[in-house]
Amino acid sequence: MKPAIHPDYHPVVFQDATTGAAFLTRSTITSSRSIEWWTPEGVRTYPLVVVEVTSDSHPFWTGGRRIVDTAGQVEKFHRRYGSRPAND
Repeated sequence: MKPAIHPDYHPVVFQDATTGAAFLTRSTITSSRSIEWWTPEGVRTYPLVVVEVTSDSHPFWTGGRRIVDTAGQVEKFHRRYGSRPAND
């Protein structure tokens, strides 16, 4: 790799804003906030990035589903385009 052209890749803690779950990973993102994180070498301070959605709160991973009003959508379609007779 060429020196001095790559961004700083360092440990960062991401925290879910909804659940409060946090995990340590590596990233190039920077933050003015920090958090103390326990490691096998002792407590260390890492940058903290708070995100809206992680796998801990995303509906796909948690099994939560949105209620979709399909009947209302079909009625809206028929109002807008009308119902046409089938050509057999």
